Formats: sequence, structure tokens, C-alpha cells
Amino acid sequence: MKTVLSTKKLSEKNKIVLENSGFLIIERNFIKVKPIRFQLETCNNIMLFTSKNAVKSVLQNKKERTAILEKECLCVGKKTKKFLKKKGFKVSDQAGNAKELGKLILKKYSDQSFTFFCGSLRRKELPEILTENGISFNEIKVYETALKPYKINIKTDAILFFSPSAVESFLKENILDDQMCFCIGRTTAKALENRTQNIEIANQPTVENVMEAVIKYYN
Repeated sequence: MKTVLSTKKLSEKNKIVLENSGFLIIERNFIKVKPIRFQLETCNNIMLFTSKNAVKSVLQNKKERTAILEKECLCVGKKTKKFLKKKGFKVSDQAGNAKELGKLILKKYSDQSFTFFCGSLRRKELPEILTENGISFNEIKVYETALKPYKINIKTDAILFFSPSAVESFLKENILDDQMCFCIGRTTAKALENRTQNIEIANQPTVENVMEAVIKYYN
């Protein structure tokens, strides 16, 4: 039986999928997300979301969310798109990751202005692409991402990573030996590239696809 460490708590459904495939699951939340109250002084033509956490934080700010709901949105990830639509947002397009979203904007929306809702530890790819190409945008931090390192004293065969922040948090108290690292996307995998060669990337950036990658690799 293979022992799998997930760097965030899984849903019961996803845990059952792995357990039924013969894996022992260990779970720890290696990061903590806390919404930030914000003021929307400038609201541009199109809203940008790169995570569900940003959407959830915006929805908690009742004073500002009405104006945001009236705007067109672009996002990263199918689940973020689905969540935005469920909550009444107008989603025009989506991309697989922040870098791809930047390329999409250059190709189809370069004449627009943007408001980017992000976390305190957001990646730099998207703002850099917009800045380098002279695209007008403002950036609003709507949640804080805090690292929650844990020392794992149990021998693990595989580790599931769902964000670069989780990689950083894990490595503060642990080292990588010969474990296989399963990553939700290329940005997360990049955070591991100087630490290990044992990396598998999910076909799509969803938790479910990470589960599929683990099962496919071992079975």
C-alpha cells in the first residue's frame, strides 16, 4: 500500500477515490487563506480572477461585489469559471494558468483595461505580461495566504501539491527524498524543479485530475 500526503484537506469524495484504489491518505493544510476587506476605487472594463479564493473573498465584501458582478470576467481554471458563473458573474473566457491568461489577453483583449483580484502571495507572470505590453490594469489584494509548515514524520511515497505556496510551506520543515510529486499545474511544478526530478503534472488543473494522475502512475 502506497502512502500519499496531500498538502491540503481533500473532500470525502476524493479521499474515497484514492482509498478505494489502495492508497493510505495523510492530509495537512500547509497554507491558510484569510479574506481581506478592500475598497474598489477603480473598477476597469474586465475583472481577472486566477483562483476560487479570490472569488470567495470578493463575494464576502458586500459593499463592492455589486459593481463587480456587472462586469465581464476572465479567469484561470474550469472550476473557477464554474464557480463564477454559479455566483452570477459574466465569464467571457478562461485559461489553464496565469501565463496562458496573459497570452489570451494579448491575443483577444489587448484594447481593454483590467482589474486583477489576487492574493498576498500571487505569482508574478500575469502582472509582468500586462505591464510589459502596456496593458492598463490595477491590482487588488483580496486575501492573504499564510504558510502553515508541518513536520511529517511518516514515510511517504507520494506528495500532492496544489499551489507553489504549499510547496514552499512543505519545504520549510521537510526534505524531498524519492517521493513522487504530483502537481496541479505547471506553475506549481516549477516551484519544485530545483528540488526533485520526480514530478508528474495533472492533465487539467483540478484536484480530480491530480487524483487521476496518482492512480494512473501507480496502477
